[in-house]
Amino acid sequence: MKTKKILAVVLAALMLMLCFAGCGKKAADSDLSYVKEKGKLLVGITDFAPMDYKDADGNWIGFDADMAKKFAAKLGVEVEFVEIEWDNKILELNNKSIDCVWNGMTLTAEVTSAMDCSVPYCNNAQVVIVPADKADAYKTAEDCKGLKFAVEAGSAGKAMADENGFTYTEVVDQATALLEVASGTSDAAIIDSLMAAAMVGEGTGYANLTYTVGLNSEEYGVGFRKGSDLVAAFNEFFAAAVKSGEAESIAETYGVQAALIQ
Repeated sequence: MKTKKILAVVLAALMLMLCFAGCGKKAADSDLSYVKEKGKLLVGITDFAPMDYKDADGNWIGFDADMAKKFAAKLGVEVEFVEIEWDNKILELNNKSIDCVWNGMTLTAEVTSAMDCSVPYCNNAQVVIVPADKADAYKTAEDCKGLKFAVEAGSAGKAMADENGFTYTEVVDQATALLEVASGTSDAAIIDSLMAAAMVGEGTGYANLTYTVGLNSEEYGVGFRKGSDLVAAFNEFFAAAVKSGEAESIAETYGVQAALIQ
């Protein structure tokens, strides 16, 4: 009889410990709670106008940057932008060096298999960048087969280069890919159409470059850790920002309103 009572007490204690352990794990697994407790949302980005780039005072601005500030404010936390190497974005996210990847990120199969992603918020495409005085020679992907490309490592542009059998060199970001073409180190680059609209052509810093061939169509999304409850929080925030007109107002500031998914 005494043995049965001891066993009952041990089992009850064990069940209580398991309950506490389970409850603790549940709380620890909440990204939303994690971010709120530390009071900061760490946003992984690269220098990528018009989505994320620095103003004259060194502050991060752009459509994604401004929306990230609004999202952090909605959560009641500060935002901190962390420049990452794009090819390491999944590792940075899983290591908790950042809490999300929010940088005009194309929703590729690789991205959606490694992260839990938001609803798509912008349309985009990968386009070929060449010197403006040579553009007439490159009207199709087939025309571009003999070119030497610069592409951002781990990007949708690299995926398009692989898909089309292009010869390429990987660089750290899309801004560097543009610089490669401008300096003559590479014949061409593949970058996002939203960046191309802001960065090349008349009235830009790369007036001697232009974009020609569109290689695909795609959508941008924000990436979070697998199982993150920040996904639902973002989707709710974005829907409200679209409904209120706030998202479109910010998009107009950076000339991306036509790409905004509403």
